[in-house]
Amino acid sequence: MREKFIKAINIVILNFFIRNNIKAFYKYKWSFKSILFIIIILIINLKIKQINDHLIKVGFFCNSIKNGGVERVISVLIKYFSKEKNFSNYLITKERILEGEYLIPNDTKRISLIKKTISLIEVLKEYHIDVLIYNFYDKTEIKKLNKLKRIKIIYYDHSSFLLWIYQGTTQFKNTIYDVYKNCKCVISLVPLENDYLFKKWGIKSILMDNPTTFEYDSVIPSDLSTKNIIMIGRAQDGIKRYELGIIAMKKIIEEIPRCEMNIVSFPEKNYEILIKNLSLEKKIRFVGYQEKIEIYLKNSSLHILPSLSEAYPLVLSEAKIFGIPSIICGLDYLTLSKGGTVIIYDDNPITIAKVSIKILRDDLYRKRLGKESRNSMKIRKNVNISKKWIELIKSIYKGKEGEFMDHYYNNKITEKEALIILNNQLNLLKYRKPYFSKLTLDDLTNITLE
Repeated sequence: MREKFIKAINIVILNFFIRNNIKAFYKYKWSFKSILFIIIILIINLKIKQINDHLIKVGFFCNSIKNGGVERVISVLIKYFSKEKNFSNYLITKERILEGEYLIPNDTKRISLIKKTISLIEVLKEYHIDVLIYNFYDKTEIKKLNKLKRIKIIYYDHSSFLLWIYQGTTQFKNTIYDVYKNCKCVISLVPLENDYLFKKWGIKSILMDNPTTFEYDSVIPSDLSTKNIIMIGRAQDGIKRYELGIIAMKKIIEEIPRCEMNIVSFPEKNYEILIKNLSLEKKIRFVGYQEKIEIYLKNSSLHILPSLSEAYPLVLSEAKIFGIPSIICGLDYLTLSKGGTVIIYDDNPITIAKVSIKILRDDLYRKRLGKESRNSMKIRKNVNISKKWIELIKSIYKGKEGEFMDHYYNNKITEKEALIILNNQLNLLKYRKPYFSKLTLDDLTNITLE
């Protein structure tokens, strides 16, 4: 927008100059006014060059801008980036523009690669993108992008190291490494990765918190007066394991009959069958994707997150902002695992039920956990997170990312602590999946260099 405005002014002045001075030029009669206009135009063009030299063109590349954690984070970041006078933002998606997308500012250029004739590289060249925020495990594409020397790539990984294991092979982990090493910087959401694994691999990374959909100071927390439970996230991804919460619900309503559960997701057929078999149709509702999820959060007193793997789950941070206690299954490596969060390690619906009943029955305990949840988000306000992102992009643009990382480096996990967490997760993996019985710590931490 700024570029277009300045160029428009330049054109107006040029036209005015030509219209008033063409005869003077033609007859070689240089008037004082002609010379003055030449000087003005030269100054304006110099200013345009200075502005363009300092204008950082930031590209975001993702599948779409709808229905997901990565997508929500990007929509929030773009909103803050649009307020930065030195940034020009470009949203590049693989899919076409869809109904119900997260809102992005009007001054963000939107580009869809749905037409097969358009490639990401062509778009980056056409719009002279300086910094690209990338989110795909495509080592072939990342190597091609890396050949565009003027473009600096930030890899924003929204998954955790456990995803490598649940994908079934250590080869997937090596693929991720190949992607990471071709980027200027990797955004890490997990202290264990940033302070131990990536350091061990020689990957340049920076630990970040995710911004959330809601502004901390504008949220009125849940009063925790209901006996309602909430689970949030795409049921289709196979990682959320909603069956644990659904089965636990059978036991919960025996003790607390008024308890109800809302699952913010579109249902999978196997979950619908499970709910019907447990005769819980009146107690559990899949409410689909919700743009105004705050309606359900305000009406909840407990959040259950039974996922196999997470990195920085937005659903957990949103529950915390609304002051809602959470139960998570074995995710003790999360930044958000402390403060109003109860961790269980046996993946047993009966254990989930017992903890849920205790929280829902004990008003003082529930409100204490809720207060801890809310307080844990005070230092993670969007304005502070976006400021750190902006500083990172400016430093990478200037080739000073090393100084930025040194400035922000804060080793939160020692090697000893990292190995304890990794061993906990290794034991969980063997407990959860029999075919992980021969898995070793080296399988979690080592890579095979090509």
